[in-house]
Amino acid sequence: MTPEASGDAYTPEVGTGAYRVEHYDLDLDYRVSRNRLSATATITAVAVVQLRKFSLDLAGLRVSSVRVNGDPAPKYSHLGSTLSVTPPDTIAAGDRFAVTVAYAGAPSPRRTPWGELGWEELSDGVLVASQPSGSCTWFPCNDRPGDKATFRIRVTVDAPYTVVCSGHLVSRTKVSGRRSWVYEQEVPTSPYLATVQIGRYATTTMRAGSVIATVAYPPALEARVRSDFAVVPGMMALFEQLFGPYPFGKYHLVVTDDALEIPLEAQAMAVFGSNHIDGAGSTERLIAHELAHQWFGNSVGLTEWRHIWLNEGFACYAEWLWSEHSGGASADALARGHHARLARLGQDIRIGEPGARLMFDDRVYKRGALTLHAVRRRLGDPAFFDLLTRWCDRHRHGTVTTADFVAESGLGSGFFQPWLFSAAMPALP
Repeated sequence: MTPEASGDAYTPEVGTGAYRVEHYDLDLDYRVSRNRLSATATITAVAVVQLRKFSLDLAGLRVSSVRVNGDPAPKYSHLGSTLSVTPPDTIAAGDRFAVTVAYAGAPSPRRTPWGELGWEELSDGVLVASQPSGSCTWFPCNDRPGDKATFRIRVTVDAPYTVVCSGHLVSRTKVSGRRSWVYEQEVPTSPYLATVQIGRYATTTMRAGSVIATVAYPPALEARVRSDFAVVPGMMALFEQLFGPYPFGKYHLVVTDDALEIPLEAQAMAVFGSNHIDGAGSTERLIAHELAHQWFGNSVGLTEWRHIWLNEGFACYAEWLWSEHSGGASADALARGHHARLARLGQDIRIGEPGARLMFDDRVYKRGALTLHAVRRRLGDPAFFDLLTRWCDRHRHGTVTTADFVAESGLGSGFFQPWLFSAAMPALP
């Protein structure tokens, strides 16, 4: 397959290898009551191959103009989720170029094998949850997990609404009853991890390890939010001890007024539904899971989706480490309990190559965590936790593969073969 045609094998309908994006500059004007978005996106990229034409991913929105390096594109077409652009001049391999797209419409999620993804209306606001291929519902992009870029996101909404995006809030201005929020994410970010959250939120802050955590929530849920998120400083301190420094400058926690099926991670952010925050700590393990993703999945990202066990196995194992630290069941007890349960289920998945249909199967999460526990048992605690901090430091803000972790562990492919590439689950050491 040529670079021009190569999306990720698990999400082949989006993404390209013909160029790599360096920066997204997004200017979004959104009317909550009408679900109306008017936007301009400027994408700065570097050609990997010579480009007589190139494509961006954009679904469900209408394009009104395309410019390349400031000049109108002589030709573009927009079919389905693919915006194809012919630049005024051929772009040579290695050249940097900028494409500016003006677009508008009523954004909505796109239907995928994993459910509806992307920009989603709440009862009074917006949720963006794009994993793995929903980013194109709100901005033109190269929607591959390994094509990380920096972001500047400007969102203008009616003044009563709070906007939370990936990155640092650098300005907030109000004009004629509308407010513009500008966020900058200065570290490389996968498109699926860029996000916009809009709601009638109150905000509070707390010290969490080396950073300040900002919490946005419906005012009516304040007592429950403060109770359930009281564990975040302790979690952050533990994970910084085990995995190394928190990889971003801020951590955002958002609680929507709506119920959500599952919590969601985004770059330097976790999003929870009102049903997850009950004031009794019922979803403490999920708070740990989403926080751990900031190291595993967000900072240390994936080159391709087939390596997803590296995201979910690590985040699941972090739940067990938090339980062990906070007086709950030990990681070993949890591992043996899950191993016994999984042994009773169908042995029909290879988590090192689960296939697109099964990449979010719970067995990828739990068998991934069990793989890490097996590594811990083989190496011993000092060497295991040294491996984790070294892994996070060496690949900070980069992308990795399963082969990279096998090499980093020093255990060789023979150790990992039965855990990752055999359907039959091996015994725990």
